[in-house]
Amino acid sequence: MSRPVTLCTGQWADLPLDDLARKSREFGFDGLELACWGDHFEVDKAMADESYVKEKRELLERHDLQCLAISAHLVGQAVCDPIDERHKSILPDYIWGDGDSAGVNQRAAEEIKNTARAAQRFGVDVVNGFTGSGIWHLLYSFPPVPDSMIDKGYADFANAWNPILDVFAECGVKFALEVHPTEIAFDIYSTKRALDAIGHREEFGFNFDPSHLIWQGIDPVEFIREFGDRIYHVHMKDAIVTLDGRTGILGSHINFGDARRGWDFRSLGRGGVNFEEIIRALNDIGYSGPLSVEWEDARMDREQGARESCEFVKKIDFEPSNVAFDAAFGDS
Repeated sequence: MSRPVTLCTGQWADLPLDDLARKSREFGFDGLELACWGDHFEVDKAMADESYVKEKRELLERHDLQCLAISAHLVGQAVCDPIDERHKSILPDYIWGDGDSAGVNQRAAEEIKNTARAAQRFGVDVVNGFTGSGIWHLLYSFPPVPDSMIDKGYADFANAWNPILDVFAECGVKFALEVHPTEIAFDIYSTKRALDAIGHREEFGFNFDPSHLIWQGIDPVEFIREFGDRIYHVHMKDAIVTLDGRTGILGSHINFGDARRGWDFRSLGRGGVNFEEIIRALNDIGYSGPLSVEWEDARMDREQGARESCEFVKKIDFEPSNVAFDAAFGDS
């Protein structure tokens, strides 16, 4: 079991895909997890022209790269979020429209349905992404939040996503939510509740990303063990907690990359994630899919970071044993 090491292209969408593909192969990656923004994988074009996905495959093949998943994080965020001016910067104009919240939600939902159809055309069976959340802003329960408001948030999530998941089922494609603050599922308990809300549909699983768990104080290995049958994709991403008595875990309204923050993302192997135990846990659940580097380190050159992260993942990954280490001492 040699897991492919891929690069998530979302943080590189300023580069044309052909340029990034060339660089990625030079960095040592086996493939790309194509983001549905920039020119990397455009859902509207994939649906309008059948030659589009063929040309994308040919581009990747020229660089000897695979694609095993695509990412629809930005549009997915707009499915359940209350829409405001922040969303305009992450959405295509045809999804944003006039910015009316209900209209944006509906257009985003239709786009995610089309993303499943485009993935099917492309020959990819996993779409990673976000769901958004109508209740994230209620995280701190003051003014006091009645249970009915939280119940409604999960019901609204189910009402929005069940029709989307129907299309995923028709296409034979899985949706992998990246469990993440600002989403309907951000820790183990909220993830269980999200699964309950949609009746544990097989089409809905997770893009495991340890970096968003450790700064919350959640053990990423516990997440793997709890949801092992639902991990459809894996992001390799590091983070570090740097609380010093002045900083808070909520970020202090200080942007990523500022040394004053209480936590931040780091290049792989330079943070606090125990990837050794993560690989062992992934082996235990039989995960054989890609290990996709989502590189984010605002205080480091990204090309150096991508190269060293690829090397790090290939070094840390290993196959499970198919024989007990003491088998030689057993009965013959």
